[in-house]
Amino acid sequence: MTLWRPDPSLLTRPAYLSLAEQIALAIGDGRLKNGARLPPHRHMADDLGLSVQTVSRAYEELGRRGLISGEIGRGTFVQSQKREAEPPYLPERLGEVIDLTILKPVCETLHLEKMKRALADLAQDLPPSAALSFRPNVVFPRHKSAAVEWLRNCGLSVSPLNVSVTNGATAGMTVALMSAAPPGSTVVTEAIGHHTLVPLASYLGVKLRGATVDTEGLVPDALDRICRETPVRAVFIQPSVINPMASLMSEARRAELVKVARRHDLAIIESDVLGPLVEHRPPPIAALAPERTLYVTSFTKTVLPGLRIGYLVAPDRYVSAVANRHLVTNWMAAPLLAEIATQWVLDGTAAEMVQWQRRALAGRHAIAAETFGDIDYLTHENSLHVWLPLPEGRTEEGFVSQSRLQGVAIAPGMSFRTSDSQWKPAVRISLGSTTREELRAGLAIIVKLLLSDPEVVLLAI
Repeated sequence: MTLWRPDPSLLTRPAYLSLAEQIALAIGDGRLKNGARLPPHRHMADDLGLSVQTVSRAYEELGRRGLISGEIGRGTFVQSQKREAEPPYLPERLGEVIDLTILKPVCETLHLEKMKRALADLAQDLPPSAALSFRPNVVFPRHKSAAVEWLRNCGLSVSPLNVSVTNGATAGMTVALMSAAPPGSTVVTEAIGHHTLVPLASYLGVKLRGATVDTEGLVPDALDRICRETPVRAVFIQPSVINPMASLMSEARRAELVKVARRHDLAIIESDVLGPLVEHRPPPIAALAPERTLYVTSFTKTVLPGLRIGYLVAPDRYVSAVANRHLVTNWMAAPLLAEIATQWVLDGTAAEMVQWQRRALAGRHAIAAETFGDIDYLTHENSLHVWLPLPEGRTEEGFVSQSRLQGVAIAPGMSFRTSDSQWKPAVRISLGSTTREELRAGLAIIVKLLLSDPEVVLLAI
């Protein structure tokens, strides 16, 4: 039995996670040695003034991280560590399945703690308008000024008058599409593009055309050809890594697309939700064609998933349309979240979190490169995912089903398809939605399936 014991004065809510982290830190810095026996659940509970259930949940969390193991009749022991200690992680879970479907940034307990502190600070210094006002023009002038500061990090110089604060990128994308493309009109997008754009266009009565993509994204000649065949109102593009193939469009390609858009007088809707996370990137298309580009960005993929605040930048000719459609669909962004986003922009927390995310993703990409080895896949060093083309003879449905039966959930490529013209089976794999250990294990299962003979998956009815 070890002499080290957790400090009850350091326990915070949720108690089970706080207890698990104390034990994890003690293991990481050597205060709890490999093979040390932890107290029985009830003894630990009595000693700390906790319930047995709370201690059990803490032990389960430590077991999930691979830090301890239990043996019936003997007790619970610190497990041998073959890796460097790392901060605890808050993963997405689908029961016992390793979920690599949801495109989520890497998040650890520091994210949760920062949000807790922000909420506590907000409670002490809440502007009356954030709680009491129904009028966006009363609540948001200060937030729009902060947005201008953040947008400079994204490569844009804009006026606050052209900025709308939105409830994340989805709200911004919806308002932009409604503003630029009335019902019955045609919008062109990448043949492998945004997974919610197809249903959204359908709901809004907009016709969607998928155009050819290559390793840089949308091909300008393909856009030009469609525009010559049929009237087009807008083009929706994701030029900076967030697209399924994780491609980064060059500045020359962006300029070519702008020429096509000007030739046919198209509105451009640019989704740039990774914003400043992507290093060494060209200027946004909105900087090259500010007179026709509606630019969408947000904080959910770079700073914190729960910080569902974004910015929509609209050209002068669309400002009124955007304001009206935002009012009828959202009225205004959630003021409390907007307060946190603004504070984090102004005090540097948002930029700090982006830098942290970049470093964390570097570690995830290293795991992917090591595990995949010689297997070809598409990604970018700052992307949240990889795009894995399937070899000849593999079907998406079969591969995704086999992977799920092996305990790993991945996203089928067909979810991102807007055209049948250049389709090849592929899957998208998130790098940030789970722990490093689970990511490594999940990718190893995927590689094993890739290298094995394809088999028909029999599902129980």
